[in-house]
Amino acid sequence: MAVKGSPGPGDAWLAGGALGAAGLLALHSAVPNGAGRMGSLLETFLPWLGVTVPLLSCLALLRRSRAGLLACLAPVGVWLWMFGGMWFSPAPGPYDLSVVQHNVADDNTDPSGTARALLATRAGLIAVQELTPAARPAYQDILGGSHPHRAVHGTVGLWSTYPLSDVRPVDIRPEGFPESWRRGLRATVSAPGGELAVYVVHLPSVRLGPAGLTSAARDESAALLGARIADDPAGRLLVVGDLNGTVQDRGLGPLTSQLQAPPRGFAFSWPAALPVARIDQVLGRDAEVTEVSALAATGSDHRPVLGRVRLR
Repeated sequence: MAVKGSPGPGDAWLAGGALGAAGLLALHSAVPNGAGRMGSLLETFLPWLGVTVPLLSCLALLRRSRAGLLACLAPVGVWLWMFGGMWFSPAPGPYDLSVVQHNVADDNTDPSGTARALLATRAGLIAVQELTPAARPAYQDILGGSHPHRAVHGTVGLWSTYPLSDVRPVDIRPEGFPESWRRGLRATVSAPGGELAVYVVHLPSVRLGPAGLTSAARDESAALLGARIADDPAGRLLVVGDLNGTVQDRGLGPLTSQLQAPPRGFAFSWPAALPVARIDQVLGRDAEVTEVSALAATGSDHRPVLGRVRLR
């Protein structure tokens, strides 16, 4: 198919659409986050702006628009600059431990099956959220043999093959939340190569409606957790949990400004049936998370994610 050399009617909107997508990718932090948390909404699904490239490219080919095709190079370049490393970065080297993170869902009808799936990962650390009193015995029965060290607080839990010490609750309740809302714990893990502080957390849910995102409680909880981590003297530290946000979402800035995200793997974990975002995270401070991958669906509305960690 020949591509015409001079702009024709309608070419401007093709080029404008491509350049607009590139601008949103590169300047997403400039989108206001006032009413409706539109900035956070954009950042939650930021990698998916790349879908505009094949759509606009097809339209440009159909119109035989050279200007439209050339303009599509802009979002391609920006997308590769931002996310290309997820695919093209070198394969990670050796790691010291693995950790699986899973929101097991409080309405999960098959906790035993979910526990067996987590056990099959052979991860040294297994962190879970939405752990109910009724389901807890199933996880303990299945995980307790190979992971004899356990810490549970409220609805979050950690099973470990390595000894745990200094286990304590972490209060990340936003203002107005009841004392029964207990979604954070900290433990010191005697991991290969030395001790490691591990936080297991579940930040408040985010809702999407006609007015945008309702993420104020999540953002407040992230700020509380960020302050706690900033004061933590541990030399090496992991934050593992359902953060109800992606690492691009500025609402998690108090955390992501201090912690390193894995350079490889999109690992979309939610929703389980058709994942479009990774809101389950394994983040490190002086503990390098080299890779993260999403696993097969269980009885939860989240997929588990598996992180590989190298201790510096």
